[in-house]
Amino acid sequence: MTFAQFIGNGSSGLIGTFNIVVIPFIVALAFFFFVWGVIRYFFLNNNGDEGKLKEGRDFIFWGIIGLVLIFSVWGLVHLALSTLFPTLPT
Repeated sequence: MTFAQFIGNGSSGLIGTFNIVVIPFIVALAFFFFVWGVIRYFFLNNNGDEGKLKEGRDFIFWGIIGLVLIFSVWGLVHLALSTLFPTLPT
């Protein structure tokens, strides 16, 4: 196995493992935090308890921040790979 085969491209090797397994798991986790925050804020607020509302807002906020960061880094990595290695299939 060569180094290029080990690193791989968008669907094989190390990069493929991240694209197929790790990234979708992290996106799903961030989306779950966002949805859980929406549920806590709108449905499980215990009649306007300020502490529960703050917890819901925090989950929503960090879920959105997580999704933005994940997609930003994923886009930057894709941009870097396509710029530095234009012959790699993505």
